[in-house]
Amino acid sequence: MSTHHLDTATDDSENVKRTRRPHVLVVDDESGIRESLRIILRDEFELSFAETGEEALRKTAANPPDVVLLDIVLPGMDGIATLERLRADIPHTPVVMVTATRTLKTAVTAIKLGAYDYVQKPFDLDELKILLGNATRTSALQREVDELRAEVGRRYHVGNIVGRSDAMQAVFRTVSMVAPLPTTVLITGESGTGKELIAKALHYQSPRAGRPMTAINCAAIPEPLIESELFGHEKGAFTGADSRKLGQFELANESTIFLDEIGELHPSMQAKLLRVLETGEFIRVGGARPVSSDVRIVAASNRNLEEGSRDGSFRADLYYRLNVVSMHLPPLRERHEDLALLIRHFSQSKSADLGIAERTFSPKTIDLLMRYRWPGNVRELENLVERLLVLSTQGPVTPEELPMVMRETPAGAPKDVRAAVMLGTKSLSEAVDEFEREIIREALEHAEFNQTRAAERLGTTRRILKYRMDKLGIDHS
Repeated sequence: MSTHHLDTATDDSENVKRTRRPHVLVVDDESGIRESLRIILRDEFELSFAETGEEALRKTAANPPDVVLLDIVLPGMDGIATLERLRADIPHTPVVMVTATRTLKTAVTAIKLGAYDYVQKPFDLDELKILLGNATRTSALQREVDELRAEVGRRYHVGNIVGRSDAMQAVFRTVSMVAPLPTTVLITGESGTGKELIAKALHYQSPRAGRPMTAINCAAIPEPLIESELFGHEKGAFTGADSRKLGQFELANESTIFLDEIGELHPSMQAKLLRVLETGEFIRVGGARPVSSDVRIVAASNRNLEEGSRDGSFRADLYYRLNVVSMHLPPLRERHEDLALLIRHFSQSKSADLGIAERTFSPKTIDLLMRYRWPGNVRELENLVERLLVLSTQGPVTPEELPMVMRETPAGAPKDVRAAVMLGTKSLSEAVDEFEREIIREALEHAEFNQTRAAERLGTTRRILKYRMDKLGIDHS
C-alpha cells in the first residue's frame, strides 16, 4: 500500500514537472516537420500541433500556449493572416515565424506585424532552442507583468478601500460609475483623507489600467520648473536645456495624470492646463508646434476651488472644466463608524508588512480615538498605528500608550451637540450638519425612504431635500 502511494507521488511530481515546461504550439502542415520538431524539442518543451491556421486559432482559444511556432506557408489561411488573428486573440504571446529562403521577405513583413522573430528552414537546432527559450522567458515575464497589474487593480478596487460610512459609500458608487469613462474628475477633501487612493481606484478600474498612473503634486514643484515638468521642453529652450525633454503629459499618453493640490497652480499654468482640457494639445517650452496627448485628468485639492473661482484665486473656466464629476472625501472626524474598521485594517496590514505581531486596541483606547479630532485624517491614523506596533509592547494598546494630545481629549466629552459646541470639541457647522443629518434620516425612515413623503414631513420640497442629502452624504437608497 505504501509502495503504491510512493509511486503515485512520483508520478504526480513528474506530471507537475512536465506541466511546468513551456508550452509551444507548432503550426505546420508538413507531417515530417512536425515529427522532427517533436523529437528535437520534446525534452525541453510541452508541445502541441496544428496543421492549419484555423486549427491553430481553435487550439490557442482552448489552451493558450507560451509560444507559437508558425509556418508562413499554410493551406487556407496563410501564416501572415494567422499571425494577425493571433495578435488580436493573444496579443502578449510571442509568435516565431518559420520561413524558407523564398519567403524571407514575408518573414520581415511578419516582424513588422508583431511577430517575435523568425527562423529559417532547414533548422539550426541550437539556434531554434535558444530562440524558443528566449521567447518563453519573454512570455513568462509578460504573464508576471499581467498578474502584477491585476493585483494592483484588485488592491485599488473600491471594494478593498475601507469605508462603511454613508459619505464614503457614496464616493465608492461614484467611482464605480465614472471609472470606465474618460471623464475629468475633481476630488476635494482635507489633507490625508485619501484623495490619491481614490484617484488610483479611478485609474485601475478604467481601460487605461494597463499603464501606470502619473501622480504630480503641484505644490511641490517650483513655479519656474512646473511647465517643463508637465509639458516638456525643446533643446535650447533655456539655460541648461541641453536636449529635448518629454513632459509628464506626453509620457502619460493613453493613461491618467493625477494633479494633486491643483489649487496651488500659478494663474499662467492654469491657463495652459485649460488649453489641454479644451483641445488635448500643449506646446513644449521653447517649441512652436502643438503636441497631442490622450490623457485623462483627475485633479484634487484641499482648497475650496469654487470659492477660489469667485474670489479670483482660481480660474473659473478651469474650475468648471475640472468639475465635470466631483467627489468630496469627508474628514476622519466625520467618519466615526469607519474608525474602528480603519484601525483594524492598518493593524493587520502594517503587522504583515513589518513581520511583527498584530495588536488589538482596548475599548478605552478606541473611545479616546473616537473623540480625537484627527487634523491629519486617515494618514495620521495610519502613522499612529504603525508607531504603536513598532514601539509598544504586546497585548492590547492602552490609553497610556497614546500621544498626550490624544489622551488630553476630555474624558467626559459630552454626546449632547450643544454642550460639545460650547466646550469646543465640535464646530458650529459640524453640529448643524449633524443635527440636520439626524433629522433627515429620521424623516426618511418614517416615510420608508420615500423622498417625496419625507420632504412633505420636513416642510420642504423633494429637490431641496435631495440637495441637502447630497451635501450631507446621506445615502439615497
